[in-house]
Amino acid sequence: MKKLLFAIAIAALGSTALKAQTNYKAALGLGIDLYDEATFFGATGKYFFSDNHVGQADLGFEDNATIATFLYSFHKEFVGAKGLRWYAGVGPSIIFLKYTDNIFALRPHVGMDFKVDGIPFVINFDWRPSVVLSEVGENEVGAFGFGLQFAIN
Repeated sequence: MKKLLFAIAIAALGSTALKAQTNYKAALGLGIDLYDEATFFGATGKYFFSDNHVGQADLGFEDNATIATFLYSFHKEFVGAKGLRWYAGVGPSIIFLKYTDNIFALRPHVGMDFKVDGIPFVINFDWRPSVVLSEVGENEVGAFGFGLQFAIN
């Protein structure tokens, strides 16, 4: 829970202290996928197919597991808050476990994306519960994602 509060505080401080701008076509950076029992760190990337339609891929690592997540999101800018967007979507995740069967899950998600003006950074935070489709693993309601990315025009 402390990790979640820390991530929310960073996103909130960043969004109030910086002016925003939204024009970027893609972003690459670092991501965190927070589960109740595990925290995955790794690479994340997103690509805007159009103004509102976005594909995202995350690859995270933990002690005895690796997670690959592929998400589709619909992004929409908040009125009066240039650079701050909300998004929602869904996509699959596969958790490759070292000592047992892999976990296949569906990951609906909803979150916020913020593009910093003047420097090419994007900050995003989302709630992404895990609906397990395989026989191994459990559904996870308290799963969150956080990313810090370099924007590419």
